[in-house]
Amino acid sequence: LRSANGGLRNLPIMFRKLWSKDGDAYSSQEEAAVIRLASAHSRLMMESGRVNTKSEAGFNSCALFLECLDATERAMHLDAAPRKYRASFTINYRALFPDEARNYRVDVLEASVEQYAVIWVNGDKFEFSAEAMRRAEALQRCWADLAVLLERWNTEQGKANRPSRCDIRSGLVALDSAWASFEHKYIMELIEIEEKARRLVVQAIEKERHLHLIEDRNMQNVFQQAEFREELRRFVGCIAHLNSVANVRRKGRDDLGMEVLLDAIQTLCRCDDQEKGGENSEKLAAARILAKDVLDSFTAMREYLREVSRCLERVDPHLCNNAGLVARLVDWEESWEVGTRYVQQEKMLTAVCDLVAEVRSAQRIVPALAQMCEECDVEMFMVMPRLAWLRFLDKPTQLQGLFKSLLPHRFEINPDTEKLADAELANLMRKFEETKELLMGTMSPKQGGHLQSSQEATWQMLVKRVVNGASSEDTYKWIEPSLREPVEKAVEDLMRDLEAWSMELARHCPEDWNQCCGILVQCLSGSEKESTKAPFRV
Repeated sequence: LRSANGGLRNLPIMFRKLWSKDGDAYSSQEEAAVIRLASAHSRLMMESGRVNTKSEAGFNSCALFLECLDATERAMHLDAAPRKYRASFTINYRALFPDEARNYRVDVLEASVEQYAVIWVNGDKFEFSAEAMRRAEALQRCWADLAVLLERWNTEQGKANRPSRCDIRSGLVALDSAWASFEHKYIMELIEIEEKARRLVVQAIEKERHLHLIEDRNMQNVFQQAEFREELRRFVGCIAHLNSVANVRRKGRDDLGMEVLLDAIQTLCRCDDQEKGGENSEKLAAARILAKDVLDSFTAMREYLREVSRCLERVDPHLCNNAGLVARLVDWEESWEVGTRYVQQEKMLTAVCDLVAEVRSAQRIVPALAQMCEECDVEMFMVMPRLAWLRFLDKPTQLQGLFKSLLPHRFEINPDTEKLADAELANLMRKFEETKELLMGTMSPKQGGHLQSSQEATWQMLVKRVVNGASSEDTYKWIEPSLREPVEKAVEDLMRDLEAWSMELARHCPEDWNQCCGILVQCLSGSEKESTKAPFRV
């Protein structure tokens, strides 16, 4: 009876323990939540004692565990640690952490696991504070303590030996508090690092604004003013540095100075003056297009910076991840590199202008060539080096600067004779002259009802042969029938040699030839680059 009475006296205490918020008895909802949490923990992928989040499977298992962690804390009616600090996050991070809910993220846990004191962004070194590292260690200790409790839960068969409700609650509260503490410090320092990492874009925006202010004050001849030129030099220097950091699609050159732009503007002015003076505009088309490309890429970069200044928070601090910025830099480097090689080098520019004009002339002789160029047909890339060689052989002084840049080993000058030292090239040039003289002596002057000089008729026949190939019946029809056989033999012998030289031209330095070929196609089409007309992207 005394025992029964004692038990009756203890009933209120037992009920208080059972229904108390801090009691040791799990409700069915709490127990189910802890079971799911422990099960999710057992499925975490571990590597060297750490949670593996690098693989897809590891990341997914960790994300599932964090969801179960949040669900368990809510099932046990645990108050979340304060997260009012999120209100001071930038807009990008507020999108990831929109409210004060726990919102556990795998990447935050990953940062606490790795505890990298140093990160590199855009080639610059940034360091997290010692306090951030201390909080990361505190979070990992709480994580390890909870892991011990959950492993006990999974291994103990009897309920009596499982971790108590109080232990689980304490482990969850400690983990949540340590998580919020680390998240706060880590994200705020990340925001600070990201602001510093964007400084190259910010500096370029500021320099562009300075240029704009000077332009507003001085509407005429602004490029002649010392103040503008000095600010322009600084701006171009910013873009060059930005290009070296963010342009991962090309070379990332930082040596393209403002002189490229100034020479391009001067070239455009010269083209205007020459056209007013009555010079053939077809000869100037290539120079105008290449110089305009330099100016257009400069203008497009300035327009990008004005646009992006309105949404700086959208700029990825890893600058190479911003597709719009990279596209502008690719266009800038490509256009200014061409400007350096061709616009700034008078002999190279003259050669390109001459070659473009001659290809246009060849298109009138063989209309199929115009279609090849328009469609960028594969055949065009075989024909183009042949035409280039044909023009060089006919007018070597016009194209020597271009060919010397493409095949420097073939254009060394013998100091004793002051002539080309390359015997093979000299033989090719001699064979061309001999074949041309043979053709001129055997060509019928009347073609298609029109009288032509033998020199003009010879050139047209060679162009047709280069473009149409050996199978065309049209090539030799204006040769006197009785002389056709020796002429055809001489021409085909020259063409076989020309084919080998064409392959060498295209293959000796493919990058340089492809650039040259791309310039020719662009100048022949006369079209504006698509990249300069693209809609704005960050």
